[in-house]
Amino acid sequence: MSVMEGRTTSALLYLDGVHVSFDGFHAINNLSLTLEAGEMRAVIGPNGAGKTTMMDIITGKTKPDEGTVLFDGMTDLTRLDETHIAELGIGRKFQKPTVFESQTIEDNLLLALNVDHSVKGTLFWRGNRDESERIDRVLETIRLTDARNRLAGSLSHGQKQWLEIGMLLAQDPKLLLVDEPVAGMTDVETHQTAELLKAINKEKTVMVVEHDMTFVRELGVKVTCLHEGTVLAEGTIDQVSSNERVIEVYLGR
Repeated sequence: MSVMEGRTTSALLYLDGVHVSFDGFHAINNLSLTLEAGEMRAVIGPNGAGKTTMMDIITGKTKPDEGTVLFDGMTDLTRLDETHIAELGIGRKFQKPTVFESQTIEDNLLLALNVDHSVKGTLFWRGNRDESERIDRVLETIRLTDARNRLAGSLSHGQKQWLEIGMLLAQDPKLLLVDEPVAGMTDVETHQTAELLKAINKEKTVMVVEHDMTFVRELGVKVTCLHEGTVLAEGTIDQVSSNERVIEVYLGR
């Protein structure tokens, strides 16, 4: 059974005492982290701190050697595969955008919406009102309404990232994991991405892994700094960035 009897925590995402080793290397070492429903959290830390492995564990790509990983208070994610976890409502956006360049923006969203349907179903999709309304809402959120009929390949790097966030939103997840969304963006796009994620956070729980500290500051949310696979510091951006250990291992480079 992957569902536990009764709720054991109020948190949407609960990690406790999580360990993962790869060939004797402790990628995740006694990691504990709690994300409340409706929260947005920024996760920072040096390369090799375990940020990607943590997301791999949450999405079922990597199984921990030990520890607890609960979703929505009841579901033990360590017992489920990636497909089941996605169906529960956990969506992940990887760093490099993977949009269908030769399709329109709207068709990209339709393909995302029909991600589990048969090929035949997708090809002959005519849409119902609920789905077209959802597409309209997503286009508005990602600020691409006026570009809906443009080919995705013609978008700027920043717009492709927004489209990919939109493709996640089309699947209506409860939790969005977003990996370095502003890497390679202009300052203007970075600012717009902060606004976009804040708007999404009104309805969704969001975890953002990021290196851009200006962007993290603009998000204005609780920050968790990972180092050597465990939580080094947690708090506001000011608390975390004035932490001696954080300066030593991450910010002081």
